[in-house]
Amino acid sequence: MAEISPLRRRMIEDMTVRNLSPATQRSYINAVQKFSRYFGRSPDRLGPADIHTFQVHLVSTGISWVSLNQIVCALRFFYGITLGQDDIPDRIPYAREPRKLPIVLSADEVAQFLEAVSSLKARVALTTAYAAGLRIGEVCGLEVEDIDSSRMVIHVRHGKGAKARYVMLSNELLGILRRYWRISRPTMFLFPGRDADKPIEPTVLNAACRSAVAAAGLSKRVTVHTLRHSFATHLLENGTDIRIIQVLLGHAHLSSTAHYTQVSTDTIRSTASPLDRLQLEVTPPEP
Repeated sequence: MAEISPLRRRMIEDMTVRNLSPATQRSYINAVQKFSRYFGRSPDRLGPADIHTFQVHLVSTGISWVSLNQIVCALRFFYGITLGQDDIPDRIPYAREPRKLPIVLSADEVAQFLEAVSSLKARVALTTAYAAGLRIGEVCGLEVEDIDSSRMVIHVRHGKGAKARYVMLSNELLGILRRYWRISRPTMFLFPGRDADKPIEPTVLNAACRSAVAAAGLSKRVTVHTLRHSFATHLLENGTDIRIIQVLLGHAHLSSTAHYTQVSTDTIRSTASPLDRLQLEVTPPEP
């Protein structure tokens, strides 16, 4: 195993003390590595002109704005925090997000899609993602004890930015989860992977989405995030206050004019999930 350089070790320590997630740390390290390899020099020997050249190169490769901004975040952290060069981060511009309307499924399409998922575990996981508006990492990381049926909420422990939150646990979803639990008997993770002590991999759910789209004959591209978009849209269409949706989604803001507002678990619990309005079979009927 190659020895870690002092510079990389210092960056890792800087990220660790700021509680950056392991995934974010890997992303930042890989980005700085890519930057360094492009010039064949240590990154602390490169400056703003080199960063600009590297960004132009990345754009020429057709890199997505999301991937480009991940690299920008990494470089801003490296120069601003690890190297302590406070004047450089503001000179590393972010790419502007192209304005695209998210893909949203109708209620009928959601039911059609979920019923086309062949695996029981994936079907229940994707149903949970829609019912509570969860991100793919959030639904994969759910533990059995996160389902709080006494308060009718789900505890999302590892939201984006390491922020925990509560979302509603609908009666319909609770029934589905109870039937699923009686069949599968998960112990720690609600949706375990091949090893019972590890969660299901996001790639498994992504593959299940692709297969279900084909089986259901849908023309739209459906991902777990599509279900999240659909959750928010259906709540808005049903008259749910946008401030409640902000909290349920774990957003600091839903738009440039919507500000984060804390909502009590009582309000969250009383908010109906759009799943409750669907007619679908997720788990086998009980004898």
